[in-house]
Amino acid sequence: MRKRIFSGVKPTGHLTLGNYLGAVRQWVEADQYAADALFSVVDLHALTVEHDPARVRRLSRQAATLLLAAGLDPKLCTVFVQSHVDEHTRLSYLLECTATDGELRRMIQYREKGERARDTGQSVRLSLLTYPVLMAADILAYRTDEVPVGEDQRQHVELTRDLAVRFNQRYGHVFTVPKATSPEVAARVMDLQDPRSKMGKSHENAAGIVYLLDDADTVRRKIMRAVTDSGREVEYDREARPGVANLLDLLAASTGGNPEALAGVYESYGSLKKDTADAVVELLRPVRERHAELAADPGHVDQVLREGAERARGMARPVVDSAYRAVGLLPAG
Repeated sequence: MRKRIFSGVKPTGHLTLGNYLGAVRQWVEADQYAADALFSVVDLHALTVEHDPARVRRLSRQAATLLLAAGLDPKLCTVFVQSHVDEHTRLSYLLECTATDGELRRMIQYREKGERARDTGQSVRLSLLTYPVLMAADILAYRTDEVPVGEDQRQHVELTRDLAVRFNQRYGHVFTVPKATSPEVAARVMDLQDPRSKMGKSHENAAGIVYLLDDADTVRRKIMRAVTDSGREVEYDREARPGVANLLDLLAASTGGNPEALAGVYESYGSLKKDTADAVVELLRPVRERHAELAADPGHVDQVLREGAERARGMARPVVDSAYRAVGLLPAG
């Protein structure tokens, strides 16, 4: 039996080069072939902060279209929208009854996002505290073996493992205990204007973020204006020279090279930026072109998502029904 993989993308902003190199490309080139793979637009996770409903719908459709444009094949894998499969929220409550307040409050993302909300005078939604449990439900509902994630999500996968083990010990074996996996190169693409921070979808300053739908001129402009480091030597050192290291990582990930080896090829930041810009433009060109084709045929995307949700529901429902029985809930008539 093939291993099962689940991963998702949150529609809180336009998908970025970081999303593509850190996750989506591995899904396309490896995971959908090597496993029984599910990839979801996890739209419920976009509701943990203030949001515009129309924007969430628009970004959810865009994200799904981009996943298909990048090369996910519905004949090989399951592509769907999280809120279309009720089993995610059904299981989430059972896992909330398994998790503890203390372990959720220790989640780094909750502390960081909660502090930012309070600093700007916003209230902190309860869902921001509990969303790692919903993420655990996303994973455990499918008896997932592996979860491809960035380093910032590994803590949440560890929580998922803890909840699976605890539930199984208390109520009988229901869930597979998953493990986190990540690509070796460019798993964490950094902001071009702040190379010590991750390239995020929802940052206010877009100057350091390359979006998958940026045109070629915009991509080149952003990369040519990337922050570098003091000195002139091109060296790969993530701690001492994070700006140059980020460019080398981008170039290596775009061309299949090695960042340390590429550092020895360049004598100036300018030539490194130019080659990196050219490589990224060429990397994203087919994705943008395919996205335009798919966006012109929204009925096809809708059909893919309907069929994907139906397949996902068929996989998740027996697992979640089993969890309901195990925990002591009376079966429906």
